[in-house]
Amino acid sequence: MQNGHYHINPIELNGSYSLPDLMAIIRENATQYFKRGCLLTNVNTVNNFVQTAIGCEDSECFGVLFLDNKHRLIEFEILFRGTIDSSSVHPREVVKQALKYNAAAVILCHNHPSGATEPSHSDIMITNKLKGALGLIDIRVLDHIIAGEGCTSMAELGKI
Repeated sequence: MQNGHYHINPIELNGSYSLPDLMAIIRENATQYFKRGCLLTNVNTVNNFVQTAIGCEDSECFGVLFLDNKHRLIEFEILFRGTIDSSSVHPREVVKQALKYNAAAVILCHNHPSGATEPSHSDIMITNKLKGALGLIDIRVLDHIIAGEGCTSMAELGKI
């Protein structure tokens, strides 16, 4: 970091990288700045992370950012992968991982490969189901971010 700003070394491209290769390079570089202890209290920061992590996936992925009681990142994990338009999410597995990381709060996220980021009825239903399951063990669901062509925060929409 120089003068309070991150310095990113330019990547020289010689035309030999495929789009998946470029996305892997971008993810690898971005995750340097989202390490354990990174404070995640700003929705724009979270959106940038989610967009980088799963926004360009060609199948639906469901991930969780596990946070401590000060909303610092403990771990990010993609828990479920699906097809181009759906992913099965199992609350038991989310709860199990939250307990493993001793999380105090979580931010849920998934992508819509279609690019649309409006929450579907099933997105709202699984969010409520996870909020209930995690609430039983005092883990707060702070948000559910949907990535596509941009990101939508379900908390900002009043759906959390």
